[in-house]
Amino acid sequence: MSAIIRFGIAGFSYPDWAGVVYPKPKPKGFEPLSLIAQMVDTVEINSSFYAPVTARSANKWTKLVEEFPDFRLTVKLWQEFTHKPEFREDDITTFKKGLERIQASGKLACLLIQFPQSFRASDMSFDKVKKIAGYFREFNLVVEVRHRSWQKQWFLDWLKQAGIGFANIDQPIFDESIEPNEIITSQIGYVRLHGRNRENWFKQDAKVWERYDYLYKREELLPWLERVKRMAEHCQELYVINNNHFQAKGLANALEMKFLFTGKIQRAPERMIQRYSHLKEFCEPMDKQSSLF
Repeated sequence: MSAIIRFGIAGFSYPDWAGVVYPKPKPKGFEPLSLIAQMVDTVEINSSFYAPVTARSANKWTKLVEEFPDFRLTVKLWQEFTHKPEFREDDITTFKKGLERIQASGKLACLLIQFPQSFRASDMSFDKVKKIAGYFREFNLVVEVRHRSWQKQWFLDWLKQAGIGFANIDQPIFDESIEPNEIITSQIGYVRLHGRNRENWFKQDAKVWERYDYLYKREELLPWLERVKRMAEHCQELYVINNNHFQAKGLANALEMKFLFTGKIQRAPERMIQRYSHLKEFCEPMDKQSSLF
């Protein structure tokens, strides 16, 4: 078995990408996702972490990417489920509406259930994981846990039995952090690269973008590509998501990983290549029309 491997990014709608990836000002009718789908294989929808995806947004996104048959969307679960003590059953119905639209289009890869660093393994926490997974069992699921207490065989065995994927993450390493892995527990393999901005990762007054302000060096990416090769032998689809999103550093790293893995020259807007000069080695400029629309 060798998986279909998709390299991509977390989110695509960031104000700080204007003038870096997207034109500034944006012309009338410009659709960021249309441009991104020309560059990477997948996008992890992260706006869904803050609010449920509306049917309108789901329909729009799937329409924009339908011309790219191999492109997929992954969706991050609403934080009401993962970061709050309780959630209502009405929340489940609300969240599923947009998700079902994406699923019906054939573009949904999986639902990512991301828990915070503070979420430690315990009987109560495990019950919560099982409860959430049960409510969304009609979708392919991937669970991300960041606390080291979850890296136990009993938990991995349960994920395998339930057919739920394990998110292998790269993050700043502290005493209780999960370290990089290459664990496969379902047909879906998943990797998330958060950056290594150790200084701001747990800084209380840090802005969200400050935590993800990090550009990986090539020597930091190469071990992950070796893991990806090995993981691909044990699943059907493998998603490699760069979440170091500030000023599109994650997009730059995603293009670099695609190049290193495939050996194929990538494409990016000229303004982005000018911002990140190392892209000149493996990216050719998109023509002006493609980068505008």
